[in-house]
Amino acid sequence: MRLMGVPEVSILMPVFNAAQTLKTALDSIRGQDFESWELLAVDDGSSDDSLEILVDCAREDPRIHPVRMEHRGIVDALQAAATQARGKFLARMDADDFSGPQRLRLQLACFASDPGLGLCGGRVCMIGDRVGSGRRRYEQWINALVNHQAIAREIFVECPLPHPTFMISRSWYDRIGGYQECPWPEDYDIVMRLLLAGARFAKPDAVILNWHDHPGRLSMNDPRYEEAAFRALKRHYLAQLPARMGRPLYQWGAGEVGKRWLREWGSAAPVAVVDINSRKIGRVIHGLRVIAPEELPSPGACFIVIMVGTPGARDDIRDRLHPRGFRECEDYLFLA
Repeated sequence: MRLMGVPEVSILMPVFNAAQTLKTALDSIRGQDFESWELLAVDDGSSDDSLEILVDCAREDPRIHPVRMEHRGIVDALQAAATQARGKFLARMDADDFSGPQRLRLQLACFASDPGLGLCGGRVCMIGDRVGSGRRRYEQWINALVNHQAIAREIFVECPLPHPTFMISRSWYDRIGGYQECPWPEDYDIVMRLLLAGARFAKPDAVILNWHDHPGRLSMNDPRYEEAAFRALKRHYLAQLPARMGRPLYQWGAGEVGKRWLREWGSAAPVAVVDINSRKIGRVIHGLRVIAPEELPSPGACFIVIMVGTPGARDDIRDRLHPRGFRECEDYLFLA
């Protein structure tokens, strides 16, 4: 392998006590069919052999750059890596996942085909002993959202771009201020800021990452990844959507999911709740009157956030709203 000057892609990899999987993760990057990359591997105060593995691999491949710091968490580690990165594009990689050999090449091809692209994600295959039917449904949902329109349509349901697949252009990363400490997931936060700034999203039409699901994952153990934190993020960024501003807010859904939202809206509460259940219409739930869909104002005169969990409910609601002229993303959004 020959050094190629300034790399096209800088890969940011936080590492914390990942000795069991780290070598395989690094080998998956070294096995890419695209060579112009560097890997900034930040050892975040590991107490196992992670740093030694990084140093050994760096001796074999000078594109790998170990960075040592005291344990401060993933955001500090990502910021430290980004500060030293030289590439035109910043890619993410976790120390317990494995990239397919075509990953970088396919993601760069997406950027080449769309000048407005800010962040490219990827399809994944979830691996690990804990991957059950629920995780497979989640995998299927993520992998079905490939183009910008589909990703933007679902972006307030859950983050449709898996963090370990991120590739962000450096110009967009700097424009939105990069990774920031926040009381909710740092990856979802950066996606929302890109959305509001007008960036486009995409994924290659291929699985590019084996995504390791295990009990030690940060998302399983940090309060920033609890459901209440996700809802706080969504409330924060909903308020900044241009389509939402200046319009009265209506919430569609008074079931269990909807009631959790109603308890937490605070001063941003909707003016009414919409439901199709005749037993609920006319009642007051958490201080808000429940109305029938027919009582909604005209398109452009309101903004509707929809929280429903029943299979088929989303398509049924679309069938009710579209004939009246309501447009998804412009007049209403689905949340979870």
